[in-house]
Amino acid sequence: MAAPTPWRRLLFSVCSPAVTGVLTRTSDRLLRARDRRGGSSVLLLAPLLAEADPPPRHVPTPAGSTGAQGRDGLCGHFQWMAEHVPAFRVPGTHVHVLASPDHFYQTMKARIKTARRRVVMASLYLGTGQLEQELVDCVEEALLRSHENGDAPDLKVSLLLDYTRGSRGQTNSRTMLLPLLRRFASQMRVSLYHTPDLRGLLRLLVPQRFNETIGVQHIKVYLFDDSVIISGQDRYVLLENCGEVADFFSDLVDAVGDVSLQLQPDDSVTMLDGMVHPYNGNRQAFSAAARKRIMEVVNTAHVRQQLLNRSRDSEDGEGGDTWVFPLVQMKPLGIQIDEQVTQRLLTNAGPDSCVFLTSGYFNLTRPYMRMVLGAGASYRILTASPEVNGFFGAKGLAGAIPAAYTLIARQFYGQVCRQGQQERVHLHEYRRSQWTFHAKGLWYYLQGKDRPCLTLIGSPNFGYRSVHRDLEAQIAIVTKNEKLQSQLREEQETLYQQSSEVSVATFERPDRHVKLWVKLVTPLIKNFF
Repeated sequence: MAAPTPWRRLLFSVCSPAVTGVLTRTSDRLLRARDRRGGSSVLLLAPLLAEADPPPRHVPTPAGSTGAQGRDGLCGHFQWMAEHVPAFRVPGTHVHVLASPDHFYQTMKARIKTARRRVVMASLYLGTGQLEQELVDCVEEALLRSHENGDAPDLKVSLLLDYTRGSRGQTNSRTMLLPLLRRFASQMRVSLYHTPDLRGLLRLLVPQRFNETIGVQHIKVYLFDDSVIISGQDRYVLLENCGEVADFFSDLVDAVGDVSLQLQPDDSVTMLDGMVHPYNGNRQAFSAAARKRIMEVVNTAHVRQQLLNRSRDSEDGEGGDTWVFPLVQMKPLGIQIDEQVTQRLLTNAGPDSCVFLTSGYFNLTRPYMRMVLGAGASYRILTASPEVNGFFGAKGLAGAIPAAYTLIARQFYGQVCRQGQQERVHLHEYRRSQWTFHAKGLWYYLQGKDRPCLTLIGSPNFGYRSVHRDLEAQIAIVTKNEKLQSQLREEQETLYQQSSEVSVATFERPDRHVKLWVKLVTPLIKNFF
């Protein structure tokens, strides 16, 4: 006899990620005969009960090579990045920290309205509320202006969203954008990335509300002509009139778009001619084709920037006080640049530095955790208190997710204490009334400096799914510009001013009690968030 519907829902709510892991393996076995050369349909999903992270891959620096500029000093400290990723030299005065979500939103609206050549936006999904509708209206206004007045006849709009998240529910990202796509089909493109790991039996059986746990398009880039906003969700940086950086991210979004499903005016989706289908086609063939297309963008920009940087006469040329390094992480496609660079950055952080690291959902991978605990640098890690966790107060079992994060934070802090690292590694919790905390990133201070010289900002949050499951991108900004450094310090201090430091007593409070079932389930599901 079938279980009653409420019990079915309960079972999926409690065990869905764990069930997903079982279905993953079953689906893999059924598909092997058809997809033999593709290997596992979810090859990059980790075991549920053990985080068997591979050893950190070292990013070597060629002997005697420090890059075209910066053989000593600040740029020399981080110029090793230029050996492995494109290095864009920009004026520090063109980089602006946007102080609030409203500042970010109003800036986006204004930039869309004035764009003349291109509007490129990549995000997990487009919401269906009033604010999102106003953004759509701004896009419509810009396209109407270009179409009717000839003001910007070449204006093109490209959006990259995640297929699973953008298709959820009857009213969703697709339905928000279809009226524009139907009206301006020649000027607009909507691409929906679908992870190759959600396929076969797994795709049929995992409920819609859980399918995004397998992997999503998580890049957050908003581009208007030659200006770019990079978002770390609750953190936003505008690079004003930085054409080379804008070209790179436009090309990157185009490349991911090319290997994604294309939304059609009738709400159907198709693949570009010649492209392997992400879940009906061969898994290995799709990943290889996608990796080739995306790495063409990265490698072409890398070579071009190396040549441009070598042609510049002086490190201190006009406006040449800031470097931007784009870092891409797409491990399901075999791309792990961000992981490698972040590992080296954490490994190299010595006693002469202080690192402020923030992650709204604190779930460091084991390699990252080992590096933090084993490094010489001082660390101040900021995460969400249960009250500002996005799942706080949620109905049903989702409401227990903040307790799972509490358990993970407690375990980490226990390691800090057992290793006697309390004077070097500090854990803080963000608190703010009527607020949810999602900020992610890093600020790097050199010894004796009261302002950070490096920041990481973008979509990764140093957790398992950022490294292993999702498509992510961020930038490392290295700057000698004192005004920009001051902006970054103000941004970091503003976040940490809303926090309190964790101690052993924090986890002994009655409101931090973690129920037994949460303790039992958390090891099974922590690799899915």
